Amino acid sequence: MRIAMIGTGYVGLVSGACFADFGHEVTCVDKDESKIAALKRGEIPIFEPGLDALVAANVKARRLDFTTDLSRPVAEAEAVFIAVGTPSRRGDGHADLSYVYAAAREIAKSLSGFTIVVTKSTVPVGTGDEVERIIRETNPNADVVVASNPEFLREGAAIRDFKFPDRIVIGTADERGHKVMSDIYRPLSLNQAPLMFTARRTAEMIKYAANAFLATKITFINEIADLSEKVGANVQEVARGIGLDNRIGTKFLHAGPGFGGSCFPKDTRALIKIAQDNDVQLRIVEAVLAVNDNRKRAMARKVSHALGGALRGKTVAVLGLTFKPDTDDMREAPSIPLVTGLLDMGAKVRAYDPAGMEQARHELPTIEYCDDPYTCARGADALVIVTEWVQFRALDLDRLKQVMAQPVMVDLRNVYRPEDLAAAGFVYESVGRTSSQE
Repeated sequence: MRIAMIGTGYVGLVSGACFADFGHEVTCVDKDESKIAALKRGEIPIFEPGLDALVAANVKARRLDFTTDLSRPVAEAEAVFIAVGTPSRRGDGHADLSYVYAAAREIAKSLSGFTIVVTKSTVPVGTGDEVERIIRETNPNADVVVASNPEFLREGAAIRDFKFPDRIVIGTADERGHKVMSDIYRPLSLNQAPLMFTARRTAEMIKYAANAFLATKITFINEIADLSEKVGANVQEVARGIGLDNRIGTKFLHAGPGFGGSCFPKDTRALIKIAQDNDVQLRIVEAVLAVNDNRKRAMARKVSHALGGALRGKTVAVLGLTFKPDTDDMREAPSIPLVTGLLDMGAKVRAYDPAGMEQARHELPTIEYCDDPYTCARGADALVIVTEWVQFRALDLDRLKQVMAQPVMVDLRNVYRPEDLAAAGFVYESVGRTSSQE
């Protein structure tokens, strides 16, 4: 089956490469000429484990190609996916749909024969209605069905998530659209991945509701972590104790510095705005967003506490800058407000990240970047673990103690056990567990 994927960002490139790997013929389209040129040279613009090899294999097999001109791919396609960005709109937090609507207008001009146009981008409820209106207004003769097919990909595990999904949500009531989408995803039938067909608006709502719920779980356990610190409980054991209840589940119950990334902050804000526009208050989601924003900045105070309440003139080493491991994504990363807070308190900051330093330099241009964890820690008064990269999970504690000015570690991801750090002679702060100073 021929597929046109409009947009070569995270969702578009991963989805296009995976569809090609299923055996479909996929053309990925993007207006950015430099990005398309780089992709044709085999250069991947994002860091995602396994994506470079997947793209290369399918380009070599002639199932995947790239272009800046959508007219031919759209005219030849049986399915056209819109996978352009929907960033938060300046000023009000709504999802900016200008790229989606512009893509719909361009697609409409090139449609030929029956085609299903699918919104893969995360879009507010009712966006599919407007996309359909735009297409029919631009090309009244188009034989088209507009569907919703939200993505549920985790950065760092996107290829596996695409090929072994919990579910595939498809929003369309049209029989022809139902058949085309079933054919596209048929290769996943061996994995017994459930295809959930529903109304278009319901599919759009499912995406936002899922992200808001997961963000709520993260924020809940973070607040429980704060209380655990005060009363002498261990939040990791609390999380395990409640997570073993099948009604709750173990995932997204890891206390830390707050959620970030391209989805949860943006989508919770957009969901709140959708609700307000419909005279509904989502008080829980509003609280989730407010608590998370406050938490990121509060992590700088945790570092200050570990150093006796004063940071001026101190050097802080930060390990991990991206919002999660196995990605170079710095969008809404907790490291940004943390580092900004440290600088505001007068600290000098050094940082190291295995993949995200190039992106981080745009967000945090005034700090010092280092080549490895130990260079970063040299002469530091405190070491802060912000992102739980595997490279940081077995650090040589004796070596760290030798190179640091003070043996102080603030572990915002609870990577280490307090008793191990105490035995190594460190002052140790973590999240939701009793401090080694107390």
